[in-house]
Amino acid sequence: MLYFQPARSNREPVHYARDAEFTRTLLTICDDALAHHRAGRFAEAISRYERILSLGLDIPQIHNNLGHAFGALGKPELALIALQRAIKRKPDYAEALCNLGLALANLERFDEAEAKYLQAIKANPRYAAAHNNLGILLKDKGQFTEGRRAFERAIDLAPRNFAYYDNLAAVMPFTAGDPYLSALEAAGNDSTTLSITDQIHLNFALAKVYDALSRPERAFNHLLKANRLKRELIAYDEAGTLGQMVRLRELISREFIRGRQGYGEPSSVPIFIIGMTRSGTTLIEQILASHPQIFGAGELLLMDQLAGSVRDLLPGVPAFPEMVLDMSPEHFLKLGTLYVEKLMQRAPTAKRITDKMTVNFLFVGFIHLALPNATIIHAVRDPVDTCVSSFATHFTNGHKHTYDLAELGRYYRHYRELMAHWHDVLPPDRILDVHYEELVSDLEGVARRIVAHCGLAWDAHCLDFHRNERPIRNASATQVRRPIYRESVGRWRKYQNFLGPLLTELAPLA
Repeated sequence: MLYFQPARSNREPVHYARDAEFTRTLLTICDDALAHHRAGRFAEAISRYERILSLGLDIPQIHNNLGHAFGALGKPELALIALQRAIKRKPDYAEALCNLGLALANLERFDEAEAKYLQAIKANPRYAAAHNNLGILLKDKGQFTEGRRAFERAIDLAPRNFAYYDNLAAVMPFTAGDPYLSALEAAGNDSTTLSITDQIHLNFALAKVYDALSRPERAFNHLLKANRLKRELIAYDEAGTLGQMVRLRELISREFIRGRQGYGEPSSVPIFIIGMTRSGTTLIEQILASHPQIFGAGELLLMDQLAGSVRDLLPGVPAFPEMVLDMSPEHFLKLGTLYVEKLMQRAPTAKRITDKMTVNFLFVGFIHLALPNATIIHAVRDPVDTCVSSFATHFTNGHKHTYDLAELGRYYRHYRELMAHWHDVLPPDRILDVHYEELVSDLEGVARRIVAHCGLAWDAHCLDFHRNERPIRNASATQVRRPIYRESVGRWRKYQNFLGPLLTELAPLA
């Protein structure tokens, strides 16, 4: 798991106080900020940190925490500014250096990020989080041996942080009798002394280890516990989430499309790779990114963000998806133009650029109207395999529907119904469905079809996708560094005795 590291306490800056009354006010704001921060209310914490700084206090701990909060809200640019201020005030501030490394990684400035992690370790060699985050970056770059050493050092320094074991298990399969497995099992035997968060990490780690050891019953029992605990911590509006997909099918009809198409930005640069998470989207992107004319940009929030920007041009209109009723052809042109401008900043000379934000399946109607020449590729995998793989993954952010088997099944059904709708209302062949099972059984044949759909000539480098050294920052980072393999096809069957709620919901599809 990747995370920012806040200062341990906001009470550290009390020596900046000017008098007794000022001290009391400052401590009250600090305590309030930290309470919001620990509860995950980052926007509220930010307002308190900014109030402290507005008092004329240049406090490195506050700049660090402000940067952490901005990072947690997915605003790495603002995090970068705050963290640079913390380090300017305190150059050997290991926590801020580590946080700055993560902000740089989130901005895809990977070499700079690695340098900051190393600076943090130099400032405090016993700072486990810096070793862990360095390990994640090395893993994402495909440097698994170096990443393993970093994770092992993090565990040595913080043996009760079970997120580190989970990270290590991703790059080094544990074996029976492994001391790391023994440590996990010992903790599992006395897990009541652990925090809920630690129990979640512990159980996801044990599930991963037991799955690798071919002990599916023990693995899934830990998965059930990990997901149950995680589900208790998150607020998931299932009715609103599924209702949004239903409304999209109601609002964007074939007639709606016909009345607005032909006005968008004509660029053919964007390639959208959509679908459920864990359905093969990373493999598809890695194949395409190995083509010399394609740049793989990874998971981008651009479409969601820019749809919000267009809504700002329509004051008083409802939110997505109802806003579509107030969008004119000019608004779709604006959306497409903004998207291409932002996308081209990633790779100005690339002929094509991929956007692998899977949840863009919600925006397929928008994409077609705003970017009529963009490529749309839909990754499809066996429904049960897809859902089980999602259930086995501890996501850093989002994916709130994945922590309960029945909720996961309902979400999958609605997603497939929405994709069927897009196929129905858009022109034939607008969306290319790529089935994972076909891709792994006929790599060259399917890869050629994918490249042709992007309007490009075939290039044999696409078959050597596993040699591509581009950083990959998701749960598939280790899998796509391997040549094609078929072990994941039908993976769910070893767990089928535990999947009743999921299979019930998927009955029409499975």
